Amino acid sequence: MAEARDIAARSLQAFNAHDESAARALNASNIRFQAPGGVRLEGRDAVASYNEAWLNGFPDAWMTVENELVSGPWVVQECIFEGTHTGPFEGPAGAIPATGRKVAGKCVQIGRYENGLATDVRLYYDQMELITQLGLMPEPATAATS
Repeated sequence: MAEARDIAARSLQAFNAHDESAARALNASNIRFQAPGGVRLEGRDAVASYNEAWLNGFPDAWMTVENELVSGPWVVQECIFEGTHTGPFEGPAGAIPATGRKVAGKCVQIGRYENGLATDVRLYYDQMELITQLGLMPEPATAATS
């Protein structure tokens, strides 16, 4: 149990340090990864590319764990993601040019950690909240007042 928590913490530290090689080294060669937008990846290189897309789009990206639950090899982390969108962000729907906007949103990461490596990670976040904070959603219609 302590090993799973340690690897999860080291993975988050590597992300926050923007240390792509450390993050890559903590993933199993056959890691499975899922995220919103139909993202289904397998393999260390594919997951590293996904993380790099976030770090390219949000060069000051930072995740803070608010709550954590550990059960055997599984670690559930409720986090806050924060960053400023100053670079192009490659998302499931294509590239989003930099908006210069700051974002802060909740996410949940569920990971399985075995033999010192992440083997299965599932990331959940609200895509609509993200694109709204980036200013990419049309303003809601307002009712006319008479």
